[in-house]
Amino acid sequence: MTKIAIIEDDPVISQMYRMKFETDGFDVQLANNGERGVALVKEFSPDIILMDLQMPEMDGATALGLIRKQPWGKDTPVIVLTNLGEEEAPKGIRSLGIHSYIVKAELTPRQVVQRVKEALDLA
Repeated sequence: MTKIAIIEDDPVISQMYRMKFETDGFDVQLANNGERGVALVKEFSPDIILMDLQMPEMDGATALGLIRKQPWGKDTPVIVLTNLGEEEAPKGIRSLGIHSYIVKAELTPRQVVQRVKEALDLA
């Protein structure tokens, strides 16, 4: 079963994506801030990560930077899923090896699942 970590502070959004991905056969684990997200990635070893950028305690860019410094996280595909337009994103976010950048309002949950499947060559 393909494992996905969703690191998102909005419980409504994270549960919506969890249900959609589980319906499509993914094993889903959630973290509600960047600090918990780093720990989740280390423990869960997901096949792919969906990462919000704006979160309390530790933002997504900082969390991703920490994940990328570890052997267990340096190659895991990451899709940034945020409300920030790419021009508003932290400088250097692309240098952290993200697969793609999605603005939440621009795609339906079904389209996000399709993007994840494409990233994993499951489409």
